[in-house]
Amino acid sequence: MTWSIPIGSVRGTVIRIHLTFVLFLLWIGINYYLQGGVAAATQGLAFILLLFLCVLLHEFGHVFAARRYGVQTPDITLLPIGGVARLARIPEHPTQELVIALAGPAVNVVIAAIIIAGLGGLMPFNAYQVQNPGTGLFSRLAWVNIFLVLFNAIPAFPMDGGRVLRALLAYRLGHARATQIAAAIGQGVAFLLGVLGLFGNPLLLFIAVFVFLGASAESHAVQLRQATRALIVADAMITHFETLSPQSRVEDAVQCLIRSTQHEFPIVDGAGRLRGVLARDKMIQALREQGPDTPVIEVMQRDIPVINHRQPLEHALRMLQDRSLPALGASDSSGRLIGLITLENIGEMMMVQTARSQYTPLSPWSSEPS
Repeated sequence: MTWSIPIGSVRGTVIRIHLTFVLFLLWIGINYYLQGGVAAATQGLAFILLLFLCVLLHEFGHVFAARRYGVQTPDITLLPIGGVARLARIPEHPTQELVIALAGPAVNVVIAAIIIAGLGGLMPFNAYQVQNPGTGLFSRLAWVNIFLVLFNAIPAFPMDGGRVLRALLAYRLGHARATQIAAAIGQGVAFLLGVLGLFGNPLLLFIAVFVFLGASAESHAVQLRQATRALIVADAMITHFETLSPQSRVEDAVQCLIRSTQHEFPIVDGAGRLRGVLARDKMIQALREQGPDTPVIEVMQRDIPVINHRQPLEHALRMLQDRSLPALGASDSSGRLIGLITLENIGEMMMVQTARSQYTPLSPWSSEPS
């Protein structure tokens, strides 16, 4: 996720803090300071940090449950409205997704139970007043963990309730149809939250946008996977493209960019094998910072996989999404580069397939407009 800073790693999962979270901490500190001075600001920040420790533990509940099924989790990003654990893939077996989705809220249930037990089994009557510095720190923390469970139960992507809903629907309807229904419900919930946010709660507007975009992204990702399931790489790869040699300069790449609509340029050696890819953004950055005479081999991205053109297209799509690659190379049996695969051209292929499936030829007896 862009605008996020890595702060550590736990068993291969990188923990990131989004810059908006840092701004959120500053805003909380200022508000508490205005209410009660330095002491209130210190207590307020301590509460927020403990709260996000609970959020982090919530996300690691998802992480460890996912690893039980062999699903890797590259990173967790902390945002002002919570955390996001990025799974390398979404398990399509309903039981696996159900366990992974419920593992996060289960952590908050355990944390709340431990705190309440430590308070003698009773919650103070004002524990829900989490913005009141006079309320006990651990009382507020217990209440917030209960709220996190209830909030995540809302059946809207990308919250846990949306994933639970999809898993339950998938038992009868299948993964793709269940995703469509759950995403539509999520977008409806986002609309309602947005309407409520217009009446004086800007945080609800922010949550509404986050939920709507998350539901849309989830639906689109599943549609892409469905569209690629019965196809091979050769069905969607780009076969007409400009290439650069290891001896080319950034200026040569710029000229290719100007005279074509291509955004990713493969660097190919004399044997026709892929050495790397120079994407448009990296090209412009290198032109600005290192100059036009910089060899492309110094600024290209090297870790670009090459797969056989007869491999399943679904496999190529997963590699592009999981590793955030600009492109994949497609090769023949000798390893020579014969095509490129990008998310953009897979998306275009999906649009073409959708249009073909919706086309209905006119009947011979249908009347022509005069």
